[in-house]
Amino acid sequence: MSRSDGSSASSPWWHEGILYQVYVPSFQDGSGDGFGDLAGVVARLDYLAGLGIAAIWLSPIHESPLLDLGYDVADYRSVGRAFGDLDTFDELVAGAHARGLRVLMDLVPQHTSAEHPWFQDALRGRDGVHRDWYLWHDPAPQGGPPNNWASAFGGSAWTFHAPTGQYYYHAHLPEQPSLNWRNPQVRQAMFDVMRFWFDRGVDGFRLDAVWRLLKDEQLRDNPAGDEGESFEIGGAAAHTAVRQVQRYTADHPELPGLLAEMRAVADEYDDRVLLGELHLTLERVAALGGRRGLDVAMNFSLIDVPWRGKALGDLVRRYEAALPIGAWPNWVLSNHDRSRLATRVGVDRVRGALTLLLTLRGTPTLYYGDELGLPDAPVAAPRVRDCAALRTGDLTLGRDPERMPMPWTRDRHAGFTDPDVEPWLPVPSWATGLSVAAQEVDPRSTLRMVRSLVRYRHASDALRRGSVSVLSDDDELLVLRRESPRETLLVAISLTDRSRRLALPAGSWRTEWVTGRGPLGHVVTTAVVLPAFEAMILRRTRAA
Repeated sequence: MSRSDGSSASSPWWHEGILYQVYVPSFQDGSGDGFGDLAGVVARLDYLAGLGIAAIWLSPIHESPLLDLGYDVADYRSVGRAFGDLDTFDELVAGAHARGLRVLMDLVPQHTSAEHPWFQDALRGRDGVHRDWYLWHDPAPQGGPPNNWASAFGGSAWTFHAPTGQYYYHAHLPEQPSLNWRNPQVRQAMFDVMRFWFDRGVDGFRLDAVWRLLKDEQLRDNPAGDEGESFEIGGAAAHTAVRQVQRYTADHPELPGLLAEMRAVADEYDDRVLLGELHLTLERVAALGGRRGLDVAMNFSLIDVPWRGKALGDLVRRYEAALPIGAWPNWVLSNHDRSRLATRVGVDRVRGALTLLLTLRGTPTLYYGDELGLPDAPVAAPRVRDCAALRTGDLTLGRDPERMPMPWTRDRHAGFTDPDVEPWLPVPSWATGLSVAAQEVDPRSTLRMVRSLVRYRHASDALRRGSVSVLSDDDELLVLRRESPRETLLVAISLTDRSRRLALPAGSWRTEWVTGRGPLGHVVTTAVVLPAFEAMILRRTRAA
């Protein structure tokens, strides 16, 4: 298996750049209230630029009751009071651009907050101007919800509104009513929202829950499922409160056409990117990224794949084989909805996992704090803030542990907020030892390793533009070949606690980069020893 991207000097910036997810509530408190905000992001722009990333993707920052921490939008054209104001946003964009960074926003098109003026108008009666901007339906003939569609946070996805005698649909919380994207007025309003932020200099959007935008017009029941929703991540179903196949509430056949309309809006501006959240099978993710719509179809398969060499290699092969001609790969290792990398794969494997992310073909997406190797931070019941846990009563569904405040210093609260202010989520005592300040002075730190690898990636034609092949079928090792007309590299990653001898393809190879203390610049021809849990990059100096 070997695929190349066909890149040229005119390739879009996101083909070679690294995306970095900033979960704003947890990144840096700039106002002193214990909650992360835009002023905090502005204060950390030098740090972000120093990582060598191409763009920051901000979680939602609009006015919101914050039941779902901003994913319940009350005003799409605002900056919420908890996050700052439009002037601070403009300062952030200008400061980022001055440092060579792009700014992407999280756009939440699937639903609004119940406090949004559109929904408040819809509640006034069946003849309301905005009534058909949402999904309303009469009760079933025998009474009760119109069908069996379930909310991602548990229970029916339909809530009855007694004054008007109808149910409204919500894929998530009842306080997050879903928009009716078949209404041309909804489309125009949301397209105008995109233009509003593009006009302010935003470089693109990550489209939240985009796979759910359209639902079955016949309201057919979803079939029952055994292991959560019908989307697949790395061969395993994601853990949610839902126990049905989302056949009629997700991945509608009309979705590609709608995405093309959104792409047309982005094309009114220069160099804008659209990323799509797609919790679907790997093949469907690959297919939707190959059409005229999404520039980057977000691929979450690394989050759930078993962390063994053969499973990882098979995943790379399967994804590359599924990508249509012209589609661009994407890899996500962690995000705000799933357990952190270090907790999932183990602390010893973090450096190898980050090496994999940053050397695969395509656009890598880093989650804030993964460059520090942060694990999940357990949150006691009295401090739980996440609606998934609060609404279901199941703390295992809570997403607070992967949203811990970013540790910056060795001070109280690790420098996330003022020492005498209580942060919105607790900062564990161990966090200061993994802080940016602590890792800056440690030559063996994960942070310094990531910076070093990012620099190497920027300088490598093979890593930025080359093809990828999997050379191994071993649970303890993963070996990739990255190749361009200018260079050939081997990326070797150990997944075991013992040293392993790695036989090399014919030719002469020089050790170019290592995660550990291994020798650099050594030329080898037949084999190399890969230490436990370490990774290295070798460059071919001469073919056999």
